Amino acid sequence: MKRIAMAASLAVVSGLTFASPALAQGDSGERINQLIVYGNDPCPQSAREDEITVCARKDEAERFRIPEPLRGSQSPQNDAWSNRVIAYETVGRQGVLSCSPVGPGGSTGCLSQLIDKAYAEKGSGANVKFGELIAAERAKRLSTIDAEAADTQARVEQVEKEYEARQRAQQDAQQAGAGSAPAVPQPQGQ
Repeated sequence: MKRIAMAASLAVVSGLTFASPALAQGDSGERINQLIVYGNDPCPQSAREDEITVCARKDEAERFRIPEPLRGSQSPQNDAWSNRVIAYETVGRQGVLSCSPVGPGGSTGCLSQLIDKAYAEKGSGANVKFGELIAAERAKRLSTIDAEAADTQARVEQVEKEYEARQRAQQDAQQAGAGSAPAVPQPQGQ
C-alpha cells in the first residue's frame, strides 16, 4: 500500500514539474499568431497588444504548392483518382494483349504497353523534342532545294540553247554545201 501511495505522489509531483512551463505561458496571457508569408508579402502587425505575430518567409514559388512534407508521400491516400480508376480497370484483365502472366498470350501486351508509354514520355518530355528538331531540319533542307533546282534548270536550258545553235549551224552548212560538195561529218562535241 505504501508503494502505491508513494508512486501516486511521485507521479503528481513530476506532473506538476513538467507542466510548470506550460502553466507559466498560460499565465502571461499572450497569444502567439504563427503565419507563413511568401515572396515580398509584408508580415501583418499584431491586432492586439497581448498578441505576438511570428512570420516564416518562403519563396514566391512555394505559394500554391503542396506543403513540402506531403510532396514525397507514397501513401495510397495521396494517389490520384485517375490512377486508382486505371488500376481498377486492369484488375482481372487477362488473355491476349493484357500483359499478364495469366492465360494464353498474356505476355503479348507488355511490349505494346511499353511502346505506348515510351511514346507518351517522348511526346511530353520537356528537355528535347526530337520531332520539332526534325521538322526544323527538314524545313531548312527544303528551303535550299528550290534554289538548287532553279540553278540546275538554268544550266540545262543554257546547254540546250548551245546544242540547238550548233545543230542549226550544222544544218545551214549542209544546205549551203549540198549543191557544191559532199558534206564532211563533223564530230559532235560540247
